[in-house]
Amino acid sequence: MKGIARAMNELPSRLVSQERLLNRLMAMARIGATAAGGVDRAALSAEDAAAQALMTEWGAALGLTASRDAAGNFFLRWDAGQGAPLVSGSHLDSQPTGGRYDGVYGVLAALEAVQALQEAGVAPRRPVEIVAWMNEEGSRFAPGMMGAAVYGGARTLADLLPIQDKAGISVEAALAATAAALPGIPMRDVGGVVPYAYVEAHIEQGPELERAHCPIGVVTGIQGKHTYRVTVRGEAAHAGTSTRAERRDALLAATAMVQDLARALHDDADIVKFTVGRFDVTPSAPSVVASQVVFSIDLRHPDSATLQRLSALVAPICAAAAGPCAVEVTRLSAADSLTFPAAMRARLAGAAETLDLPYRELISAAGHDARYLHPICPSAMLFVPSRDGITHNEAEFTEPADLYAGACVLADVLAALATLEGQP
Repeated sequence: MKGIARAMNELPSRLVSQERLLNRLMAMARIGATAAGGVDRAALSAEDAAAQALMTEWGAALGLTASRDAAGNFFLRWDAGQGAPLVSGSHLDSQPTGGRYDGVYGVLAALEAVQALQEAGVAPRRPVEIVAWMNEEGSRFAPGMMGAAVYGGARTLADLLPIQDKAGISVEAALAATAAALPGIPMRDVGGVVPYAYVEAHIEQGPELERAHCPIGVVTGIQGKHTYRVTVRGEAAHAGTSTRAERRDALLAATAMVQDLARALHDDADIVKFTVGRFDVTPSAPSVVASQVVFSIDLRHPDSATLQRLSALVAPICAAAAGPCAVEVTRLSAADSLTFPAAMRARLAGAAETLDLPYRELISAAGHDARYLHPICPSAMLFVPSRDGITHNEAEFTEPADLYAGACVLADVLAALATLEGQP
């Protein structure tokens, strides 16, 4: 394969083990396992710490050194070569009823790839690091992709520390608890290290690759995503005695906002993605008029200009539908669309061609940690198929052959980048 500058016995992909990869995936799936066969492994939870501990054990067997940073990101380092590290990975946290592959596949595919590189006799010119980013999902703490955002310099850790989950536990407290659960893993500085390059493997989380009978997706970029928290404040009242004219019903106001937003953001082509995934009602009692509602907005579009135009409608529409209630619209994140470098995409495509694996280019409709690596270093993503496109669901599944194919492509690309002279 072109770009692998130092001698090796054979392509690393030939030494990727499907059985070993699957065994590790199933072992990791037991941490936070749900009764329906999925995973509940919240960011900075005891389960998350257990997953990092297991990664540490696997890494130690390969001579990899574990470390964590103050933002909760976890690293396994193959300390070979000099200079900026080549980084690959994804995340270990899941949705509350998540699947066995989302995020964790990218971390374990990177581990499998590094083991294949070692067995193939690759002598890297630079260190290689496997990473598990903190709180990619954003299901416990919002917004998501916190760890990668801090590492990439898009957010400061100080801004994120006060954020609380539903139970009132702050990011700062959860980070401290995780650090206490992993006393044997040394700490490193937050960010400050610009990688040589970053490659992330992930399940597609959509149906395109399966429908096209393609085992490999070369990701062209990530569509934009803006997120909001909307707080509607009314007044609690007795359901039987308060009149309609007297009521300041936060629930009715909030549902009116959601319906008005849905109408305003509708497009016949079904390109705009508008989602209200969280709706918290206070006091949530059958005979009490709601005094407060907090709901989330997730708005996505592949065209940045369109996304910005639609995003500008959110606050005015909520204000217009508030009625007698007060409303506060807080934008949590505003990430526009991005395109990965052509040279990095070509490396993925070339590796697939060398292995006679069909591939196709596609944009990622979901957000990923690679978004925050893209501005600081050459970055790329590869996808493997998701059965029926199902994800964020306990029924999530990817065929073992496709998981293996993705790990093979990743191994050969990492080998090329690890041994390359000059820039990627």
